[in-house]
Amino acid sequence: MIDGIIALYIFMLAAFTGYEVIARVPVILHTPLMSGSNFVHGIVLVGAMVALGRADSTLGIVIGFIGVVLGAGNAVGGYVVTERMLEMFKSSGTRKPATGEHK
Repeated sequence: MIDGIIALYIFMLAAFTGYEVIARVPVILHTPLMSGSNFVHGIVLVGAMVALGRADSTLGIVIGFIGVVLGAGNAVGGYVVTERMLEMFKSSGTRKPATGEHK
């Protein structure tokens, strides 16, 4: 098993690396980049479900459940953002009217 200090070091290194990579992406590419990485959210969700399934203690079950809920929300939110982004590229004649909007 990984010691707490080593796990914290790996987490901090991953967070720093992720920040540096995203900081260098042009602003116009953030939404397509994030919508293209929706599969990562699905992998996180599967990992959270595996962790929840192997949890033995009450604390482990609670943390696993929170992980599953947050992972599912992240995956669904990514697909919602992607759908809204793709709606922007449709011509006005084929676009669905938004809620409360008249044709």
